[in-house]
Amino acid sequence: MTRTTPPRPLDVEALFPGLSAHRRTTTRLHPRAGSPGVADSHVGGPLLWPADEPWPVCGGPHGPGPDAPALRPPLPLLAVAQLYGRDVPDLPAGPGGHDLLQVFWCPFDAHGPTGYGMYVHLRWRRAAGVREVLARPPVPEAVGFDGYVPRPCVLHPERVAEYPYIEVLPGGLGERVEEWEDAQEEASYEAQEEAEEAGEGVGEEVGALPGYQCDLSVAPGWKAGGHAAWNLTGPGTMDCRTCGSAMELLLTIATREWHADSTSWIPLEDKPSEDRPAEDHVASPTGVVVGNHGKLNVFACPQDPAHPHEFSVQ
Repeated sequence: MTRTTPPRPLDVEALFPGLSAHRRTTTRLHPRAGSPGVADSHVGGPLLWPADEPWPVCGGPHGPGPDAPALRPPLPLLAVAQLYGRDVPDLPAGPGGHDLLQVFWCPFDAHGPTGYGMYVHLRWRRAAGVREVLARPPVPEAVGFDGYVPRPCVLHPERVAEYPYIEVLPGGLGERVEEWEDAQEEASYEAQEEAEEAGEGVGEEVGALPGYQCDLSVAPGWKAGGHAAWNLTGPGTMDCRTCGSAMELLLTIATREWHADSTSWIPLEDKPSEDRPAEDHVASPTGVVVGNHGKLNVFACPQDPAHPHEFSVQ
């Protein structure tokens, strides 16, 4: 089944014509429970991995943890997702024109300067170059966190327009959007107060007006390309360690497909109704849990996709 994002509640470029210069497309991946195969783009399914190529591993120490003993490195990485360029319009070509991106991570938070960070590994390849597929990929003896184990999901890619995170907007344009956003929030608050004074809408949102941040800028959920959201840290700079170029968002891995403040992005096919009650597993189909706020942004160098990727948990 396809997934269709509803039209945005307002024409943001009509409100702020300057935003047209900052418009980008992103491909919402819309993972949903399914049984993908090696020839499919997916989350949590089997990879098109050559039988004669070593499986990626993590060489760092792992454990001991509350539910697992200390594990000797190397530890096989968990396969998270694979994306074929033919399925995902906003996935750029990999180095040498490679058309398949495969994503892995370590199932333990035991990395980086703090010793509690993620270790993510990306592998590009040419799909046509794989002759014999690895039948039984290795699996780690244990995982440190169940939220690192994705459920098998098929994808329903959909291309939509996005605009920059509000704190990234430049100069006067950013000021105008922030003033409008504040006015929308104030009007929503006043409408809520009036409804409650009239004995209506107690304990629920009433009269909430569309906002730039939640309804008109960055789409929630798994996606390729587009703009990054910076909910946790505020805007950061991502420059390529090799050439110094400003990096661009390659992929967002998300805990949830939408949150309470971004329900306008719920696909039409998933909207709750009398015949179809809201179910949490639709908003969290992959079972993946990323950090405290729910997003892993992966960045790539636009000058050379072979340069190392950068990562930011938001």
